[in-house]
Amino acid sequence: MFTCESPWSRIPARWALAGLAALALAAAPVRADDVKDAIVKIYTIVNTPDYYNPWSMRGTGAGTGSGAIIKGRKILTNAHVVGNQTFIQVRRYGEARRYTARVLEVSHEADLALLTVDDPDFFARGPALELGPLPDAQEEVLVYGFPLGGDTLSITKGVISRIEHQTYSHSSANLLAGQIDAAINPGNSGGPVLIDGKIVGVVMQGMTQADNIGYMVPANVVRHFFADIEDGGRAGFPSLGVVLQEMENPDLKRKYRMPVEQTGMLVTRVLPGSPADGALKEGDVLVSLAGHPIADDGTVEFRPRQRTSLSYWIQERQVGEPIEVGLWRDGAPQALSLALDRPAAEDPLVPNEQYDVLPSYYVYGGVVFSPLSKNLLRMWGPNWFANAPNELMAFLSDNVPEVEGEQVVLALKVLAADVNQGYHGLSNWVVETVDGQRIRTMRELIAAVEKGAGNEFITFGDGSGQVLVLDRKKAEASTTDILNTYRIAADRSPDFKP
Repeated sequence: MFTCESPWSRIPARWALAGLAALALAAAPVRADDVKDAIVKIYTIVNTPDYYNPWSMRGTGAGTGSGAIIKGRKILTNAHVVGNQTFIQVRRYGEARRYTARVLEVSHEADLALLTVDDPDFFARGPALELGPLPDAQEEVLVYGFPLGGDTLSITKGVISRIEHQTYSHSSANLLAGQIDAAINPGNSGGPVLIDGKIVGVVMQGMTQADNIGYMVPANVVRHFFADIEDGGRAGFPSLGVVLQEMENPDLKRKYRMPVEQTGMLVTRVLPGSPADGALKEGDVLVSLAGHPIADDGTVEFRPRQRTSLSYWIQERQVGEPIEVGLWRDGAPQALSLALDRPAAEDPLVPNEQYDVLPSYYVYGGVVFSPLSKNLLRMWGPNWFANAPNELMAFLSDNVPEVEGEQVVLALKVLAADVNQGYHGLSNWVVETVDGQRIRTMRELIAAVEKGAGNEFITFGDGSGQVLVLDRKKAEASTTDILNTYRIAADRSPDFKP
């Protein structure tokens, strides 16, 4: 019944990534035999951070994926094929030699990446594939890739079953996706989906509970990625910043003095610091975006008789661009123009999956503080949504900050030492106050700790009145010994160093 405009949601268990096990004008289609010469196999070495021991890495692993050569001496593939990479090689179809590659650009929320190879011999022959249009349902497609780690190119035929918003497993983003009935297996990730020799999508993920159902990143999401990186930045997709409720109940419409024929979505919350903050309010009804009517179930028409989430018309724009918003407020229609000046990635209280970055942490008196994130929750394994502590999972059910930039700050664990005796079993404890002062971010916690340097004790508190008290002089005197004992290079992560 309730939905959030922001494109973030929890990943259901049925999804599985399919891998790691301005463009030219229309031209003649690439012949099928030539297409093969544009397909590459990608070999990746990765090293993933350990979010429960945030100063450490979990060790290297290897995987493979697929990609397609496009113009500009680039290779288009999935972000999850190269996320947390330390070394990448690529091999062209029909060749034995591997070339060292590097990442040029990556959008983890759209699960897309561009690679290149510095050796000019790699691009010396073969075509560069072009991007085609967003396909229609029931169109026949060819899927190219190297599934299951095989060295022989696989080509499977399928049909576009439908195009609608889906949760991207790699990022938890809810974006437009194309469903195809071709076989999608590990190693297919990043391979192109082609119609008439043009890329209409990039293989992304499969559904583990069904046969021959896979999903691709569609061409218009790829185009958005290309446009996003043209200025050298990666802002991602914008967000309006509202939580919405369906309005299919006629009495609900009557309460807000809406005509029975008027449709829209009720604004139940406005996210702080978002484009809607100060412009929209609770009790407004969102009736249109960019002139496109919104149905009572939160869908919009993006092509004749084809519907998907209302986020479509927001996500078609770049961060910073304006959008016309139609409202029903106080019994009358209104129109606003809002600048979509904040990325959707900044909306949730608990950040979604992050890659190619190190965890944040702070150690004081042997207590390890760290923010709650999807990366941390995933440390509870493939079934993290069932195995992670309930008190932490509860934050995902109402994943909206009270103030802009708010974090859930945890006393993640305690590194046992004399100074913290009695607290050794403490873990995943939500910290809300330091010396009685409300803190909402890791930076505020660190500032509060260091501000009270002259006090005898320091007191950390949660929301229920429980406290963790340390002797300040003992805590500060123990720092070096604790760090040395547990082989930790610094008392804080690089993002918190002066």
